Amino acid sequence: MTKHDMIDAATSPFSEDLNMIRAQLRRFIETEVTAKADAWEKDGMVPRDVLRRMGDLGVLGMRYDEQYGGAGLNVMSSVMLAEEAGRSTFGGFSATVLVHTDMASPHLENAGTPEQKARWMPSITSGEKIAAVAVTEPGAGSDVAGMRTRAVQDGSDWVINGTKMFITNGVHGDIYFVGAKTDPDAKGSRGITMFTVEKGTPGFSVGRALNKTGWLCSDTAELIFEDVRIPAENVLGEVNRGFYSVMKNFQNERIVLGAMACAEAQSALEMTVDYVKQRKAFGGVLWDKQAVRQRLADCQTRIEAGRQLTFHAASLDAAGGDCVKEVSMVKAYCGELVNSVLYDCVQFHGGMGYMRGTPVERMSRDARVQAIGGGATEVMLEEVAKRM
Repeated sequence: MTKHDMIDAATSPFSEDLNMIRAQLRRFIETEVTAKADAWEKDGMVPRDVLRRMGDLGVLGMRYDEQYGGAGLNVMSSVMLAEEAGRSTFGGFSATVLVHTDMASPHLENAGTPEQKARWMPSITSGEKIAAVAVTEPGAGSDVAGMRTRAVQDGSDWVINGTKMFITNGVHGDIYFVGAKTDPDAKGSRGITMFTVEKGTPGFSVGRALNKTGWLCSDTAELIFEDVRIPAENVLGEVNRGFYSVMKNFQNERIVLGAMACAEAQSALEMTVDYVKQRKAFGGVLWDKQAVRQRLADCQTRIEAGRQLTFHAASLDAAGGDCVKEVSMVKAYCGELVNSVLYDCVQFHGGMGYMRGTPVERMSRDARVQAIGGGATEVMLEEVAKRM
């Protein structure tokens, strides 16, 4: 056990059972992800057999009912998974997993009927099928109410037309939870419905795989819906109430993204501390320079503040309270935090920090989207301001 592992064990907010799962997951990620994921960056996807083996570990459905292959745990299991995924140092891997477990499949958990859950959930928790959520559009990102994709009822079916953009797991996904406007006359957030669309449905296609700056081993797509006919039993939740489903799940998504960001920042900081304690310059090592030590100490302080804020928001969410303000703080603070910390980490690696093939360079590219995806910092701060 490393020094950092011992600190984790001593300060863990997780239950004994969850810590046991965490230890097993950490070993898996160290040997099967961190050691191998450089190749995945070139391939543009996480191998599906890796995700199936994570399903075998029982970590893809920890929040879901045991009858569907889950473990019936609460939000802290999602925080744990996000931290361990973030420790991998590969943001694309983290995004692939966490979209599946905590951003897409919760739509089925929260709004699905028993029949829908029995149909799709076991393959989701096992990793046999990978989930994506398709809400974002070219003109509707954080502003979900601006959605233009339409679904029109035709007999007992619904016919979907439109385009979705920036969809994680979009290229190689299997089950898509899709938002569409079902009442064109409704104002603002009203009149949106969620649908389940399976890969291979006629008229549904991947328009293109998107070439991103970071998260390179996460497959991201533009999705096209051309007269996609969906049976009524694929409607997820109430017709015209889908916006509220999206908003409900945003709280979980933003907690998870905060935990992921803090773990990424912590891993980068540990690499950097190790580096500056060995890097010789000006007759000593960089760690001997007070300015360097104190700036890294400030990074550590802010990471711990972000982590504790995330735990606090998660505890409020687990208790069922109104935590929109606290969750918005988490997303705003941690998304900016990971970018700030990675800036310093690149700086103290010097020229090597700017070279492709070094972890901190890759992580600095991966970090940038953390202040955008899942709710841009400015949108999150407005949510906080509304509640001040």
